[in-house]
Amino acid sequence: MILLQESRTRHRRLGVAAAAAGLLAALLTAGPAVATPDPGDGPTAGKGVSKSTEAEVKAAIADGEIPGQDEIVHSDNIEHLVNIPKDALTGTNSDLAFQGRYAFSGNYDGFRVFDISNPKAPKTIAQVLCPGSQNDISVSGNLLFLSTDSSRSDSSCSSTTQPATEKSSWEGMKVFDISDKRNPKYVAAVETACGSHTHTLVPERKNVYIYVSSYSPSATYPDCQPPHDGISVIKVPRNAPEKAAVVSFPVLFPGEGPDGGGNPGSPTNPGVSKTTGCHDITVLPDKDLAAGACMGDGILFSIKDPENPKVIDRVQDNVNFAFWHSATFNQKANKVVFTDELGGGGAATCNAQIGPNRGADGIYDIVGKGDKRKLVFRSYFKIPRYQADTENCVAHNGSLIPVKGKDLMVQAWYQGGVSVWDFTDSSKPREIAYFERGPLNTSTMQTGGAWSAYYYNGYIYSNDIAKGFDVLKLSDKRTDPARKVRLGELNVQTQPDYFD
Repeated sequence: MILLQESRTRHRRLGVAAAAAGLLAALLTAGPAVATPDPGDGPTAGKGVSKSTEAEVKAAIADGEIPGQDEIVHSDNIEHLVNIPKDALTGTNSDLAFQGRYAFSGNYDGFRVFDISNPKAPKTIAQVLCPGSQNDISVSGNLLFLSTDSSRSDSSCSSTTQPATEKSSWEGMKVFDISDKRNPKYVAAVETACGSHTHTLVPERKNVYIYVSSYSPSATYPDCQPPHDGISVIKVPRNAPEKAAVVSFPVLFPGEGPDGGGNPGSPTNPGVSKTTGCHDITVLPDKDLAAGACMGDGILFSIKDPENPKVIDRVQDNVNFAFWHSATFNQKANKVVFTDELGGGGAATCNAQIGPNRGADGIYDIVGKGDKRKLVFRSYFKIPRYQADTENCVAHNGSLIPVKGKDLMVQAWYQGGVSVWDFTDSSKPREIAYFERGPLNTSTMQTGGAWSAYYYNGYIYSNDIAKGFDVLKLSDKRTDPARKVRLGELNVQTQPDYFD
């Protein structure tokens, strides 16, 4: 393990053998064409790279410009406490949720439950086999929710893949009873239009509302017809989850014709994904506010009536954003960080050719009051370390680190690792800590790295696609106050009021 005194900026022009314009064009035109842009559904074998790129990667490792294959490096204010490799569930690791002393790890093959009462030695207490990408996961009380965004033969955990063109195929939400964490029980399933790529909880005392994000309809899909410019809203009675059902489908991008009213994408806006739904939504239940990352659009909306959310403002970035992926509010709810998942999570975008403004975070201030609030762009943030052209790297899932008076965030960047950064000044964000591994492979593009990195009760937990579950300890005077904040439950896309 190498301890680094400061977060280093790599200046080597990794990948210069490729034609910059050609590479960027390929990334932008190869945007998500189906409802699973995140890695995992495709072949697990790596994609070969050119001999010149392979030689350049090996030279960069030899020169110390990037870590060696699988080598761990980090800033001196982060300690890597433990890694728990994948076990019975060998598929792609995805998102994380937390409750009390437990962490719940999504995986394309199901989910895993960890006892994290000792963060230095998490213990697996349950592994549930229930295939269906991407198994986006969340918890509320005695209920656990899983998203299924791959066409299955039925809603059971023993289903098999089946074409979406068949009417009998199933995609949607699954509900489990986790009152016994060691023995989760499958209790309900709700089919939703175009499946469920991700979902977001809006919890109430008697019911849990679920905002289901899905997209990429086709006239050939009986249960996923265009236009698909909204979200499915599911109502789950806590005392009778088997009665869960879709109660509304609010259209967020109204428009005439078969294409709806979202961003038209290419060729009108070259390299930008056409908006046919949302990828992810983050809600602030205590403020009745939500932010949606919706392919070609970013939106701000009111959830005062959770069954009928109302759009307040909508923004586009047709220069630097290819695919609006996720959103994070700051604690005061006067900023939103949107991420651009350029290349769908399976491409090398953390290099000199792509630059600092693509595949990055976009920081927006929220100005005004009530329904007149507007999103105003301030700056971009991207990790300052170039990665090899065999490493998939782009902005992905992260969470706030709760410190009063500061806007601090930890974020996953796939094979770019885990970054801790400060956006208190919206116009001048900066990284303050990082953790990463060297390339999974130096001769092929092999998908891996941190899918999610979240701060929970004093530690950073990261779900690595290939390597498993990581626990990090952050020691820095800027973030240490966050250790005093304790939560009983955390679903990052349902942001809490950390100081209430």
